Amino acid sequence: MSAPARRRPGRPTPSAPGVRTAGVRPAPDTPADQATVRRLNLGLLMRSLLAGGPRSRARLAQDTGLTKATVSALVTELAARRMVTEGAVDRGGVGRPGRMVEVDTSVVRCVGLEVNVDHAQGVVADLTGRILARRRLAIPLADLGPALGIARAAELAGALIRDAGCDPEQIETLFLSVPGMIDQDAGILSYAPNLHWRQVDMAHALMGRLRWPRARVAVDNDANLGAMAEYAIGASAGSNNLLYLVGEIGVGAGVMLDGTIVRGRMGYAGEVGHIPIGPPDTVCGCGRRGCWETVVGLAALVRNAMPGGVTAGEALPRLDMAQQLGAIRERAGRGDPVVLAALADVGRWIGIGASVLANVLDPEVIILGGYFAELQEWLRPAVTAEMAARVVAEPQACRLEFSLLGFEAPAIGAAHAGIDLLVGDPSLVAVA
Repeated sequence: MSAPARRRPGRPTPSAPGVRTAGVRPAPDTPADQATVRRLNLGLLMRSLLAGGPRSRARLAQDTGLTKATVSALVTELAARRMVTEGAVDRGGVGRPGRMVEVDTSVVRCVGLEVNVDHAQGVVADLTGRILARRRLAIPLADLGPALGIARAAELAGALIRDAGCDPEQIETLFLSVPGMIDQDAGILSYAPNLHWRQVDMAHALMGRLRWPRARVAVDNDANLGAMAEYAIGASAGSNNLLYLVGEIGVGAGVMLDGTIVRGRMGYAGEVGHIPIGPPDTVCGCGRRGCWETVVGLAALVRNAMPGGVTAGEALPRLDMAQQLGAIRERAGRGDPVVLAALADVGRWIGIGASVLANVLDPEVIILGGYFAELQEWLRPAVTAEMAARVVAEPQACRLEFSLLGFEAPAIGAAHAGIDLLVGDPSLVAVA
């Protein structure tokens, strides 16, 4: 069991997929009924507790600007929804001592799942983001197809909650990460080039498999959720303008500007792996030529670093990703010239693409995740050199970092997206 996740005080929370974060009260000239005001104030109180820790009702009133009577009513409602509890008596203040109000971590659970080309993984978290269970399975999902793939994801979800020691009635959210273009409002995977899945109703299929009575199920892109994880608990947590690049079989980007994920008109923003800056004669898994991921995706690295292991026309390596990376690390560590040359070439191409994105988006930090982070020792020099030569802004204007969250970032981000949904609108959690 990991330590509680770090949430820095004073930060806005990134919007959960399809949901606006209730971060401020309505402006005076904006009509709002009492139910809306109550939901906003419930969210305000939850964010205050998550950011600042346990406090008395009187102190919460001071910190939030709400009246003591309002705070008292809100705490009572949040307790009924099993989101807060009252613990030890606070004897440090003046006047009658009150009990400390704190986030209840004993009941409400949020599940984050990821399905990808050759694996599925997931985590279960409490309302503070503390991970209670985690699992990763090597599964050839691209070969299984959508129906069997969703069935295996549902089995993984069931195993996770058993590992966490909770029952389905405790699961309030399940967010699913998929490497592709997502119609969030409908919960549909529109297209996943490397999975070769099209128009799959992921949310309803998963709901039908699990039949969890309370869980709200949603789907999002893996890079978007990785960016949310970095924003919430990564090394650059709280950076309102960040770019997260995830390197797996393909490459995707999660773009956060002013604390909000950029989704675009149809929700497909971030498909940077298909920017045509690669060699024009190389065929991508999407069927087009010259896509960036043909030179920086894991398949490209394995093909060049392990000749004979993957053919030029094969989009998906058949070895488990962990085995591939282990073999590459071992050969790089003993100075294999073929592997070192392949890593340097991938690093150069990462730097070229990252420079284009830095010049267009002007992020505070670019975070490289997935296999990029696993092989950072050998990739960093070439990436850094290319960015130094190509980024227009001053070097210190855009930091380059490698993720500390590893391949779990999308699943962790999925759990945090669920947490953010509930914190933004606690009325979604049913009264016990």
